[in-house]
Amino acid sequence: MAASTTSDDLQLKQMIERLRELGQDCLRAQSTGEVRAALDRHFGAFPSAALVTSEAVDIAGVGAEWIQAPNADHYRTILYLHGGGYAGGSIASHRELAARLSKAAAARCLVLDYRLAPENPFPAAVDDATAAYQWLLLDQKYQPTRIAIAGDSAGGGLTIATLVNLRDKQLPLPGAAACISPWVDLAVSGASALTNAERDALVSRDILQMFVKMYLGDRDPRIPLASPLYADLRGLPPLLIQVGSSEVLLDDAKQIGERAQAAGVSVELEVWPNMQHVWHWFAPTLDKGQQAIEQIGGFIRQRTQAPA
Repeated sequence: MAASTTSDDLQLKQMIERLRELGQDCLRAQSTGEVRAALDRHFGAFPSAALVTSEAVDIAGVGAEWIQAPNADHYRTILYLHGGGYAGGSIASHRELAARLSKAAAARCLVLDYRLAPENPFPAAVDDATAAYQWLLLDQKYQPTRIAIAGDSAGGGLTIATLVNLRDKQLPLPGAAACISPWVDLAVSGASALTNAERDALVSRDILQMFVKMYLGDRDPRIPLASPLYADLRGLPPLLIQVGSSEVLLDDAKQIGERAQAAGVSVELEVWPNMQHVWHWFAPTLDKGQQAIEQIGGFIRQRTQAPA
C-alpha cells in the first residue's frame, strides 16, 4: 500500500508541475496564437495510446478527424469537443485522449476542430458542434441512440450547450453525454473559483476571464448557449460528469449536475479526490487518468448499445 501511495503521489506531483507550467505559458502569451501553441506543445507530445487509425474529414468547411481503436464498434460513435477556453485546443492537443477514449468506449471518435474565438466568437462553436452532429445523423447514417457527445473543460460546457441546441431544434438526441471538468458558467460565479484558487495548478479566474472576453466580448456571460448552467436542461440524455476536487471549476460541475438532475435528467457526478483540471490528459503517466477514461468508456458503452 505504501509503495502504491508513493507512486500515486509522484504521478500527481508530476502532473501539477506540468499544469503550472502550462498555466504560466498561457498567462505570459502575447497573442492567441501563443496560447494555442502552448496547449498543443504540452498535450500534443504524448505517444498514441494504441494502434489507432485516423482519417481527416471536412464537415461543411470545418475540420475533424476520425480516431478509431482496433476494438471500435463501427456503429457506435463519440462526437468529441475539445477544451481550450473556446480560443485554443485542437485535434493535435486531444488526439491522445481521444484514442484512449475510443478504446475504452469501443467506439469511433470524431474529434471536431470547431472554429475558435476571438476570430470566431459565440455562437460559432455551438453552430459547428450542432452541424457535426447532424452530419453524423444525415451523412454518416448513425442512429442517435448509438452516438455520445463528450468534451472537456470548455468542450464540456459546449457538450451541454449542443444538447440544449439540438433539443430546441427538435432534433433526435444522442444516447448519452460525458463532461470532463466542464466549464458551464462563463460568469465565473462558483465559490470554488476562490476556494480552490491555490489548489488548481492550471485554471484561475484570470485565465477564465481572458477566455470569456475572447469568446463573448461584451455580451452577457449568462447567455444559456454560452453558459448552459443557466439553460433549461429538461429532456437531455443521460449525463456523466467528472471533476477533480482541486479544481476551480468544481462548483461548475456540481451545479450543472444538480440542475440537470432537478430537471429530470439521469446524472452521474463523480468528484475525484485531489485530481486536477482534465487529469485525463495525463493518462500515459497518471493511473487515475486512465481509470477515469475507463469509467467514461463503460458509461458510453452501456448507454449506446444496439437495440435488442
